[in-house]
Amino acid sequence: MIIRVEDLRKTFRAPDGSAHEVLRIGRLEIPDGAQWVITGQSGSGKTTFLNVLGGIVSPDAGRVVIGDTDVTVLPEAKRDRFRARHLGYVFQTFNLLDGFDALENVLVAMLFGGGVDRDRANRLLDRVGLSDRKGYRPSELSVGQQQRVAIARALANDPQVILADEPTGNVDPTTGETIIALLKEVCAEKNRTLILVTHQPQVVASFPDVMDLSKLQN
Repeated sequence: MIIRVEDLRKTFRAPDGSAHEVLRIGRLEIPDGAQWVITGQSGSGKTTFLNVLGGIVSPDAGRVVIGDTDVTVLPEAKRDRFRARHLGYVFQTFNLLDGFDALENVLVAMLFGGGVDRDRANRLLDRVGLSDRKGYRPSELSVGQQQRVAIARALANDPQVILADEPTGNVDPTTGETIIALLKEVCAEKNRTLILVTHQPQVVASFPDVMDLSKLQN
């Protein structure tokens, strides 16, 4: 899915009531199957940009077209369905359900996509190296293992686009390298688009295509 961004604007209100514009992007096209890392200064709008792409945050102006769908004009319910079926999101804080084990966290994600496929959920957890941890709840897993569950969940509905927000921000460097390699590998296998936000120089250095969001603003 080609992603097109046109005249994107997003402003937030500061506690004192003043307006703070975090996004001002004229035009951007992300090719199908691209693996891009997004960097930029703190406060440059990296996470906001990812959330706008994913339909989690609505822009004040502009368009985000993913494939043939203008995500920005979809009603909330349709936007949620589109995201569940076509986008996978790896959150920095994982957002796993504490009351469910690893396998159940992946199965729950499938409820909002194309339907529950227990065999696929098991294969995904095998793929991310958690074949012996499927029955463990998040509190019983290490931070790195929780991130692997989050990756398996993001892949649950075989999305065309993977969005990852600081996926190595809470893990040690060695685990981080493994997570980045895993994301790249699974996306390359089926020509999926990967858009990853990071502030870590070693992660940036591992991607050939780097977009500095603070320089893109206009």
